[in-house]
Amino acid sequence: MDYVAAWYNKAADFIQGKTTEAAFVSTNSITQGEQAPTLWPKLFEKGIEIQFAYRTFRWSSEAKEKAQVHVVIIGFTGYPRKEKKRLFEGGQMKLVDHINAYLTEGANVYPQPRRKISVSGSQFPMMSQGSKPVDGGNLILSPAERAALIKQYPQTESYIRRYVGSRDFINNVERYCIWLKGVSPSQFRSVPPIMERLAAVTEARLKSPTPSVKALAEMPMLFTEIRQPDSNYLAVPEVSSENRRYVPMGWMSPAVIASNKLYLVPNASLYMFGVMTSNVHMAWMRAVAGRMKSDYSYSPTVYANFPWPEVDDKQKAQIEQTAQGILDARKLYPDSSLADLYDPLATVPELRKAHQDNDRAVMRAYGLTIKGTTESDTVAILFERYRQLTK
Repeated sequence: MDYVAAWYNKAADFIQGKTTEAAFVSTNSITQGEQAPTLWPKLFEKGIEIQFAYRTFRWSSEAKEKAQVHVVIIGFTGYPRKEKKRLFEGGQMKLVDHINAYLTEGANVYPQPRRKISVSGSQFPMMSQGSKPVDGGNLILSPAERAALIKQYPQTESYIRRYVGSRDFINNVERYCIWLKGVSPSQFRSVPPIMERLAAVTEARLKSPTPSVKALAEMPMLFTEIRQPDSNYLAVPEVSSENRRYVPMGWMSPAVIASNKLYLVPNASLYMFGVMTSNVHMAWMRAVAGRMKSDYSYSPTVYANFPWPEVDDKQKAQIEQTAQGILDARKLYPDSSLADLYDPLATVPELRKAHQDNDRAVMRAYGLTIKGTTESDTVAILFERYRQLTK
């Protein structure tokens, strides 16, 4: 919990049952991710009501070394008031009946920590984290190290694989790993550089304070956690800049090893990609995901709790079409990384239009109007759908 949570709790104790009001300027993380369902139920149990709230905005300090923080302003009482609550966003004010822990209109709903899809049926595959080496860096190779090793020992090319984490995926950074799962020892025991690296992995794991990692020092040729799919998979970076309107996602081949900094959905459909890369899913993610500093920190819980729309064949086909439009727009710029394409100041017109078309298709599937629907409106509707699905 952020330290400001203690001040909210102390204020709630002071004003409980009294007509005193309180308000704080706070880091926005207390209304996001795991903090929201940890803090606010305890405050609401004390009779706290949020009377007004300014949703997330940037606040620059007046110091010479200007630092920007993302904040919210929350005003609350320890007694019920009959008048409407005031919710502010982007300079606009909206009167609502209730403001919840995520500073949206609607009931108090708290998505639960879970990894498996549990609110929208079982037709969607599970999301998992990528594979984790815990190797002291010894199983990872730079392009130059890979080239030098293959030049001297050509047989190693078959088990040196492309290795991708969040940063690599978004910025198209080239890295490789030694992937010996299913490889006969006869193929690498005669390669001194490989054996030296495996000895270093053993040493690094023996120094670990984690008993399970120490135990795996006996198998230095393997990652400590292996979750590599056998099929193409949709990759979602764990961390993505808060400056991007969309978290960049895309498919990768099973030949590419995903690190534990990527989340994977094996056998994801084009329809799933369309919904997940839409502004509706991004609104849900911004509300319930955690943060790494101010950047988005995606997790399987975001995916597992997401209330998918109920679509007919025509709506599904439309979303598949707009999703393909996004992929086609990316292909027009093969030399650009996802970081290039999703920079708000550099997004090319074709990709911007493709996303807008996809956003409209997904919004229609939820019954949302294209004009006049704010992000807080979208989140409120998603929370209500989540509440209904989890009754």
